[in-house]
Amino acid sequence: MKKTISILLLGLFTLATQAQTEEAYKVKMDAIDVQGQEIIKTYKALYEKDPEGKNPENKKQALKLARQLDSLKVVQLDLVKQIIRENHDNQIPVRYIKEAMYDLSYAELKTALDPTAAYYGNSELDAPKKLLAGYEKRLPGQKFHELTMKDFDDKDVTLSQWAGRGNYVLVDFWASWCGPCRQEMPNLVENYEKYHAKGFEIVGVSFDQKKEAWTAAVQQLGMRWPQMSDLKGWKCAAADAYGIFSIPSSVLLDPQGNIVAMDLRGAALGKKLHDIYGD
Repeated sequence: MKKTISILLLGLFTLATQAQTEEAYKVKMDAIDVQGQEIIKTYKALYEKDPEGKNPENKKQALKLARQLDSLKVVQLDLVKQIIRENHDNQIPVRYIKEAMYDLSYAELKTALDPTAAYYGNSELDAPKKLLAGYEKRLPGQKFHELTMKDFDDKDVTLSQWAGRGNYVLVDFWASWCGPCRQEMPNLVENYEKYHAKGFEIVGVSFDQKKEAWTAAVQQLGMRWPQMSDLKGWKCAAADAYGIFSIPSSVLLDPQGNIVAMDLRGAALGKKLHDIYGD
C-alpha cells in the first residue's frame, strides 16, 4: 500500500510540475503575442491614415513595423523550438507544434515529430504529420513529379515540356485568391526578368477554380512565364503529387529535372539564383 501511495504522490507531483512549466511557457508566449498585437494595432492605424503609403514618413514607419513584427516572429519561433527541446517526455509541445507547423522548416518539423517523444501518438499531431509527409514528396534529391494540366487555351500541357530539358525551372504553386502569393509575385517577376535570358524558367501551377480569376491575376501581376492548371483548387493534381498543404510553395529543379530546393521565397530565391547564374 505504501508503495502505491508513493507512486500516486509521484504522479501528482509530476503533473503539478508539468502544469507549472506549461504556465511559465504560456506567460512568455502571451507576452510576445501582446507585443505583436500592439505592432499590428499601430500598423492598422497607419494604414487607415494613409492606405496608399503616399507619405514617405508613413511608408518608412510601416516598413519599420513590418521588420519589428518579423523579428518578433523569430523570437516566438525560437521559444517554440525551445519548448520542443525541453519537453520530449510530456505533452506540452503538442499545441505549439500544431500552431507553428507552417513556420517550421522540414528539418525542424521532423525533429519535433520524433517518434520516440512521449507526445508523438497524440491525435492533435495528425495535421503536422501530414504536412511532414507532404514535405517528403518534394525533398531535394528527387526527380520532379509529372503534371498534366491545361493552359490558357485549354490545351493539355505537361510539366516535362520544361522540366529536365537543360534549364533550372522554378515550379511555383500559387492561386489568384492567395494574398501571400500575390505579395511574393513581384519578387518572382524581378528574378525572372533578371535571369530568364540566362536560362531560368518559371512554370506557374495555379490552385484556382475559376479560369477568369486565374488569367486576370496573371495579367495583373505581370507573370510572363508558362502557366498550367486543372482548376480544381485544393483537389488539383499538384496538391497530391507534391504534398502541397499551403501556398505559396515551390520547387526548384536543376537542368536534369531533379529537385534541388523547395519553398524558396524572398531574398532566399534571389540568393540561390545568384549562386547559380552570378550577377
